[in-house]
Amino acid sequence: MVAIMKSPLSIALSVASILSPVWSAGTFTPEAMLSIDRRGSALPNDAGTLAFSAGNQYNFTTHKRKYYLNVLDLATGSKTLISNSSADSNPVWLPGSETKFVWFHSEDDGSTTVNVGDASTPDAEPFTAGSIPGAVDGLKVVSIGNGTYAVAFFGTAAPNGTLYNSELAETPYTTGRMYTQIFVRHWDTYVTPQKNSIWYSTLSVGTSNSTSGYTLSEPINALNGTGLESPVPPFGSTDNYDLSSSGIVFVAKDPKLNQATTTKSDLYYLPLKTFKEAAPSPQAIFTPGLEGASVAPAFAPNGHSLAFVRMKGINYESDKNRLLLVSDITKGLEASEFYADAAGVGAWDRSPSAIYWSPDSATLYLAVEDRARVRMFSVAADPATTSFPCLIYADSATEGHVVSSGKILVTGSSFLDNSIYSWVDPVAAAASNATSGVSLISANLGYGAKWGLSKSQISEVYYEGDGGHMVQAWVIKPSFFKENETYPLAFYVHGGPQGSTADTWSNRWNMMVFAEQGYVVVAFNPTGSTGFGQALTDRIQNNWGGSPYIDLVKGYEFIEANLPYVDTNRSVELGASYGGYMGFWIAGHDLGKKFKAQFVHDGSFNTLSQYASEELWFMQHDFNGTLWDDYDNYARWNPAAHTKNWTTPMLIVHNDLDYRLPIAEGLAAFNVLQAKGVPSKFLNFPDENHWVLKPENSLIWHKTVLDWLNGNDNPAVIHEDAERVERSRARGFGDGCHGVRTPRVRIGAVGEEPAEDGRVAEDLTMLAESSASGSRRGNPRAESWVRRYLWPFLIAAAMAPQP
Repeated sequence: MVAIMKSPLSIALSVASILSPVWSAGTFTPEAMLSIDRRGSALPNDAGTLAFSAGNQYNFTTHKRKYYLNVLDLATGSKTLISNSSADSNPVWLPGSETKFVWFHSEDDGSTTVNVGDASTPDAEPFTAGSIPGAVDGLKVVSIGNGTYAVAFFGTAAPNGTLYNSELAETPYTTGRMYTQIFVRHWDTYVTPQKNSIWYSTLSVGTSNSTSGYTLSEPINALNGTGLESPVPPFGSTDNYDLSSSGIVFVAKDPKLNQATTTKSDLYYLPLKTFKEAAPSPQAIFTPGLEGASVAPAFAPNGHSLAFVRMKGINYESDKNRLLLVSDITKGLEASEFYADAAGVGAWDRSPSAIYWSPDSATLYLAVEDRARVRMFSVAADPATTSFPCLIYADSATEGHVVSSGKILVTGSSFLDNSIYSWVDPVAAAASNATSGVSLISANLGYGAKWGLSKSQISEVYYEGDGGHMVQAWVIKPSFFKENETYPLAFYVHGGPQGSTADTWSNRWNMMVFAEQGYVVVAFNPTGSTGFGQALTDRIQNNWGGSPYIDLVKGYEFIEANLPYVDTNRSVELGASYGGYMGFWIAGHDLGKKFKAQFVHDGSFNTLSQYASEELWFMQHDFNGTLWDDYDNYARWNPAAHTKNWTTPMLIVHNDLDYRLPIAEGLAAFNVLQAKGVPSKFLNFPDENHWVLKPENSLIWHKTVLDWLNGNDNPAVIHEDAERVERSRARGFGDGCHGVRTPRVRIGAVGEEPAEDGRVAEDLTMLAESSASGSRRGNPRAESWVRRYLWPFLIAAAMAPQP
């Protein structure tokens, strides 16, 4: 690692910011948030009696993550640990059994062992059904009769069709890469000759030496020699394929088209009977009038009906998903569209993203973004229906699983909790518009009660935006909010731009963390946002700095006129990706003068350099043409053209592995700020992409961001009386961005003692150095131990030779 700390003094100053306490800040700090149990979705057995619940939790003292795979008794709430190894994954209940299950175990040599176990005897040794010679994921299992199960999973295929194993691959003697077509790189990875593919096999029950066991047949590459790739990179997963006793369906992009300028992906069918036969030629499903991206294929329990969604436009990633059905895939391959109309728009103005079936194959349950939530709806599995889907789950759903009784086990989340398990009776819920028929099983974080958080902090408003349409915004107050006091404003703009700030949990942009710093957070869903009708989403085309900006200006005016507890004279603005673009745009226009500070994460600075990105269909759609034919469209909304007006202090974070918006975007903006003499900082993570995902990096990200925002206008000072402010200043607080003496944000948990690990020094070193100088389509350490343990260690580390 390159040494970037220049002196013991610089590291001491960085540590001093941690030593300083914060007055009137909540206990839900960045470290508290990053240290919580990240419980995943619940996967029930068919009887609905047991469910798998897997998760992990990071510890900032040990700098390690612990893992668990539990079986949850859905009646009593008791848990049984099945595994605490990160090598165990993909548990799937065997159809027809209430307790038996199959899962993957990753080996050190890169291979994968397929195990079968019994939840009723968790301590017993599992059966080893077979070994797969590489890393695989996305296990799916269905019964095909006579004690045999069809199995499907995905992995990486070498050019010859075999499963690629990176652990066994030879290291080349050169690092050169040659490309004759795009993609060259995608998301955070340079494209290689290896491609995603789907394998199928069978899992059979048998007896050997009087012992019952299971055998996995030799996996077969379903796509070998077809030129097709599935799941579709970079984010395609189990939502790109499904299997039934009739065969496999999968999504793949059209190999005849330019992969970077079109979004077209077709759904293909592989008819299979034994799942041991050679892969037949894929058969394309016909979708008349639709040629965009396909996703979420789901076979019905009857084995032959198939539902999925597809977009219409061939180069628009945020087009409306149309719901489609193939009534019997063994008899015909043409899909029928729900709510089709003569205009080609579709009568139902919502966009389903996931599909689940009722046990009798008569009803579809849909996950749908709706007014800043991901809700669930039900509809008859008949494309001829004229009745719109009925709401059955009104909060935000992450995943759903239907059990034999017909009930749905829904995993959801919210601003207050990262994992909420609920039972949904779809009949009762549909009849009551989801006001009944929903019962809570468990909320992983108790809806934030441990930290004093509550639903009373969260509200939403609507106001008139550009052109008269209504704009939704979330208003989130700190837990210690008092009606007779005023609070500074955190003005948040989401990424996308076709996205939303929804009532869902985020480990990256957690609204509660910002509110608990003492801000009233107002998070907007302006023009371009999803979940409020396709027209609002589409309206941002060739309009990036137009209607959305006006919506935000009007939003600021709405706050001034209607939220008396918000002091807009103490405002900060922040956002990522398109939200970062809007931060740059705001800085060059009148609204920028309203803010004491801005924070831009991985934002788009120069629209004329959009072709340095990878998914070219995005800018060609959003700027309504190509750079060479429609140059003015790109120039019209270019923040770089308005840098003459930049005066607001700005923090920029941009990462090396962000190939969606390459790092030159952030560097160029920072260079402008520095050359103009505008107070500014630049934070970079060489090992992160468009997002900051590693816990230690994320903690530094939060520390830097909150120090920056609070250093300009710190709510911990603002909300205290003069005597307490003076006491806090007397305890050695550092200077803010404008030279105003302010306390630094606390980021740890009281009472923790750190391990003497060099990574702490590295993180603080990176932070200090940066001080000296989100999708597109998603806690306090106590002074005592710092002085006693960390301070001498860091000083010594700073003075020691760096590797």
